[in-house]
Amino acid sequence: MVATNPHLLGLLVACWALYLVVLGVWIVLQKREPAATLSWLLGLALLPYLGFLVYHVFGPQRIRRNRLRRSHNRAMMQSPQIETEQGEAAELVRLGQATTGLPATSSAEVTLLVDGAAKYTAVLADIARAEHHVHLEYYIYEPDHTGAALRDALVERARAGVRVRVLLDFVGSSASRRFFTPLLEAGGELAWFHPMRFGRFWQRPWTNLRTHRKIVIIDGRIGYTGGMNIADQQDERLRSDAYRDLHMRLVGKSVRVLQLVFAEDWAYATGQRDFLAEVKRQTPPADAGPIRTQVLTSGPDSNWEAIHRAHVGAIHSAKTRVWMTTPYFVPGEAAMMALTSAALAGLDVRLLVPQVSDSRIVTLAARSYFGELLLAGVRIYEYRSRLLHSKTLLVDDHLALIGSANFDHRSFRLNFEVSVLFDDTGVAAALAQHIESEFAHAPRVQRGRRRPLLTARLPEALARLCSPLL
Repeated sequence: MVATNPHLLGLLVACWALYLVVLGVWIVLQKREPAATLSWLLGLALLPYLGFLVYHVFGPQRIRRNRLRRSHNRAMMQSPQIETEQGEAAELVRLGQATTGLPATSSAEVTLLVDGAAKYTAVLADIARAEHHVHLEYYIYEPDHTGAALRDALVERARAGVRVRVLLDFVGSSASRRFFTPLLEAGGELAWFHPMRFGRFWQRPWTNLRTHRKIVIIDGRIGYTGGMNIADQQDERLRSDAYRDLHMRLVGKSVRVLQLVFAEDWAYATGQRDFLAEVKRQTPPADAGPIRTQVLTSGPDSNWEAIHRAHVGAIHSAKTRVWMTTPYFVPGEAAMMALTSAALAGLDVRLLVPQVSDSRIVTLAARSYFGELLLAGVRIYEYRSRLLHSKTLLVDDHLALIGSANFDHRSFRLNFEVSVLFDDTGVAAALAQHIESEFAHAPRVQRGRRRPLLTARLPEALARLCSPLL
């Protein structure tokens, strides 16, 4: 027994070395940020074999949807006349077009909806008037009071002959197919984004690649998007601790582009390749509106991180102020450089985050960045009334960015997200008024505050080490 131990030990060491070499080459060849690459390599080294399973399921990966993104498919949904690139954000709009393939467009109306009461009331009223189709895409759909009310509204329209399609994330949504049985029996359709698959072992699962988008399209004329899911947890009428969130209602040509985003996701999830042509017939033309609009999408099917680039580009373009709200704040180097540079240049830079988010490690990681930001002159506020869930960026008096994307690595790289960039003083003024009202519930974080080593500084530093993996 003793004689064989050295041989067994040598075999284990050789297997471990081979494991590190093979996985190391695989990860290094992906050419991602050095910090993220080194973090994964360290994790794999400390967790032999188990680390491979973790990386196989949760590690960064790309998926191919090129067949759904060919120019002729998108041209089918675009209006014959593309909006001209005007306004102070023309460069950002061109960036958005280049990174997403989506055209510059416009909106006739943009209504900001604060919290669930405003959003759900408006959505249900518009669905009740639907005549042709209702399309929904959500990350979280709960089978609770809010979810049942929306389902029943969809059932009523489906029975009236309206085409109803619901696309839900398989991991995020707990509403089951059984919950939607009344809708299916009424003629509605239900699909799941990236359901669990059990194929060949070398086919990496999509467990970590979710659609975080929140989209509602009604008759191709009215669109909704923003940060709110479908859950009682987001309705202050039902829960005193409901999330504090922001959504928006759009009317105009921009709805046509949101329709395209949904159509591509539906075709990808269901395999219905002719769906784009069907949607084109269902989407009426719209006149150009006064509000310059650029729809932005990002996800693991693109290397360009369009929403991330739009944030950083907008911050760099600022002349007077940069105000941001986000529930998750885990910035990369480019974003930190942009924020601190703006503050050092004397701009009014403010960051509004929840005092405690629904993820302890993300809360700790976010606070690890506070010291550098405060030193540069960024004013940081921690929202304490409820959990802040809105994702917005306000730049100067004309630029507003609102959507589903958090300011973190997951939203910028792993999730399928949608945000909307507005170059319009009216939308910017409405967003500024909303954010300013939030500061009343968010005490300012002060420099020189007491930060105990074991309960604050060390946990935050350790959480920051994990930030490239979050």
